[in-house]
Amino acid sequence: MSIKASGNTFLKVNLITIIVLFVLILAGGVVRSTGSGMGCPDWPKCFGRYVPPTNITELPANYKKVYADKRLAKNQKFAKMLDVFGYSQLAVRIRNDRSILVPEEFNSARTWTEYVNRLIGAVSGVLLLLCAIFSFRYRKTSKLIVALSIFNVLLVGFQGWLGSIVVSTNLVAWIVTVHMLIALAILAISIATYHMAKVQGRYKVQRKPFVAIVTVVVLAISILQITFGTEVRERIDAVAGHLEGSYRESWVTRAGDIFAQHRDVAIIVLLANLVLYVLIRKGFNRHSIQQQLMSFAFLMIMLQIVTGIFLSYWALPPFAQASHIVLASLLFGAQFYLLLNLFSSVNVQGAGK
Repeated sequence: MSIKASGNTFLKVNLITIIVLFVLILAGGVVRSTGSGMGCPDWPKCFGRYVPPTNITELPANYKKVYADKRLAKNQKFAKMLDVFGYSQLAVRIRNDRSILVPEEFNSARTWTEYVNRLIGAVSGVLLLLCAIFSFRYRKTSKLIVALSIFNVLLVGFQGWLGSIVVSTNLVAWIVTVHMLIALAILAISIATYHMAKVQGRYKVQRKPFVAIVTVVVLAISILQITFGTEVRERIDAVAGHLEGSYRESWVTRAGDIFAQHRDVAIIVLLANLVLYVLIRKGFNRHSIQQQLMSFAFLMIMLQIVTGIFLSYWALPPFAQASHIVLASLLFGAQFYLLLNLFSSVNVQGAGK
């Protein structure tokens, strides 16, 4: 394979990987919104199988105790690791919280929902490994592409291990939040390596530092809002668990002020992006990738507002929950790619006025 062909293969595989990562985030949103997170009580297999059962008759009579005991053993190991890193209070909490060992009843739909999510995760892992392999085409021209691609493989491995902890601890809140943030980090690295390979040999974009600073601030606000949204979801999950899935129409009010606060922060996100949109329109013409990305970001924000209305006034419909998180991820991806294109643009024509 020639160097040029290898480079093109890296770009193609990397682009496919980015798409699959967004699909994975959507699948994770479906898992959360349908309460399927514990559909598979073990990891990486599901009920000890590579292909999960479809009926409870395929499981032993004591399957609940078997998997509760396995989770207990894993939690003890995790608690010891937390002790080593100085998180003794959290370790004690995990050791003494018996509620995380309460097994759920077998539900075929939830089991297969979680299983499909894991399959998509496995595909993304294979694609990231291929990206790392093909990145060696750039070992002489951009060692950073190689280093980041390899690091992303290690990071997705850590993400897989953390996924097993998420299952073992029965979706302990803070671990779910960290799991989401790492997913964004993996996505950002993939976007960055794709961009670096795409712009090799291109001229730098003449930009005003103020625009780049505002873009960084807007991106940071979006990350904070996604984190805040994950915490809102955790509160909703706690309410849903307390009510055993009933009285769905009361979940928002029972969650307290955190839902309203999340909605208020969304206004800040909108205003910040409006300021950035004005700056991009002044600094780049309408054919530039910068304006295209900003327009896409605004579309994502508008769609998020629509799904937010559904979440607020229509008792948190699952489709709106899943859509809301994937739209937030698409917004993050567009803003991050915009930031990269403020330094080196993939579209030189129309990059400035």
